[in-house]
Amino acid sequence: MTPAARLAAAIEALVAIDGDRRPADRVLNAFLRGRRYIGAKDRHAISGRVYAVLRQRTRLDWMITQKAAAIPLDARGRVLASVALEGDTAMLAQIGTDRHGPPAFSHLEADMVAALAAAPPAMAAAPAHVRLEAPAWMVACLEEDLGAGAAPLLAAMTESAAMDLRINPARADRAALRAVLADQGMTAELTPLSPYGLRVRERRPIDGLPAFKDGQFEVQDEGSQVAAALVGARPGMQICDFCAGAGGKSLAMAASMGNRGRILALDTSAARLKRLGQRLKRAGHDNIEPRHIAHERDRSLKRAKGKFDRVLVDAPCSGTGTWRRNPDARWRYGPDEVAEICELQNAILAAAARLVKPGGRLVYVTCSVLRTENEDVVAAFQAGHADFALMPMPAVWTETLGAEGVPCPVSGPVLHLRPDRHGTDGFFVAVLERREADTLANNAEAAGYG
Repeated sequence: MTPAARLAAAIEALVAIDGDRRPADRVLNAFLRGRRYIGAKDRHAISGRVYAVLRQRTRLDWMITQKAAAIPLDARGRVLASVALEGDTAMLAQIGTDRHGPPAFSHLEADMVAALAAAPPAMAAAPAHVRLEAPAWMVACLEEDLGAGAAPLLAAMTESAAMDLRINPARADRAALRAVLADQGMTAELTPLSPYGLRVRERRPIDGLPAFKDGQFEVQDEGSQVAAALVGARPGMQICDFCAGAGGKSLAMAASMGNRGRILALDTSAARLKRLGQRLKRAGHDNIEPRHIAHERDRSLKRAKGKFDRVLVDAPCSGTGTWRRNPDARWRYGPDEVAEICELQNAILAAAARLVKPGGRLVYVTCSVLRTENEDVVAAFQAGHADFALMPMPAVWTETLGAEGVPCPVSGPVLHLRPDRHGTDGFFVAVLERREADTLANNAEAAGYG
């Protein structure tokens, strides 16, 4: 493909992303797979352009409006502006001259491109939410939650994330897999928090590697690996992954259980569970039972009441912690949508709690950095469930990960992982233990209610 043809393809892909509710990576992958004529180098260039535009969309829109307020803020305008800001005059000269490239500039576009190439607006003059590449309402929320900590968090989330891998201990170890990857020209670092992870800086396809086909590893962010480890899955346990999705955490827990015990993997999406089935075969785990449910109060769950040692709720959320990987998620939710998500999280957590046996644990996880989806949901749950006590995170960490010699990164009752502090996606983990009936009775008697 010519450089201009790559630009046209990037514009087309961005239009597809804007019109689809699925994450950008899935839309882009489908777009590229549907065009077999696009070679590997072209795919790399197109993907790079698409993600560059997604990561700086707020800034591009602001700069465009500073120079040409009448131009629509759309995929074409953003791509043209990104090229102009790069100062790539050779690329700009091809616009309208290549039959496979973008059509010729309009007069407004020509003026905008020339103005941006000559004198781009100074970002110092931009509003805070533009400089931080986030919706204004989100900046306000995080500043209220985190104060001065909001800016470095948002800045880190504009960067591209590395690719984290989780080894399957039944088929590989970190040192051996690291050597295998090195033979493929991929430099892997040990993840500092997860004892099962490797971090690869090169963004290369891995599904063709023999080690991947043999089930020696899965792609999984280090934060997600840590969240799964904090469940404390052990051989012989009965575990429910209440919102399993494609099963990344189920697979991690199954590895910790050595295929002994049972994991019931629930989800409302049959398509996601189908992907879990494919991953199960590759990993060689046979103690995971995928099950499709209609909703969190599905009648089929009545028989599971009080049966599980651990129940993991990896709740649907705004995904604000994954913005490095899914930059398009910045604009998919507003305050009203987040409020609706919180209502769903409350309902799911209450429903999942019914499955926890006395003495068992309920583990609440999100990939959100918003207090409303994290501490507030846990507090609301505890207000209505006196039989669940929040366990101190350092104690949970010592029990589940302490033997690996990894110190707990927090001192409070819950875990917050952040890209600016820990190099992971943004994750929240709270572990609640269901008290035994006699403990509740003793507490009630001590309080004067006996």
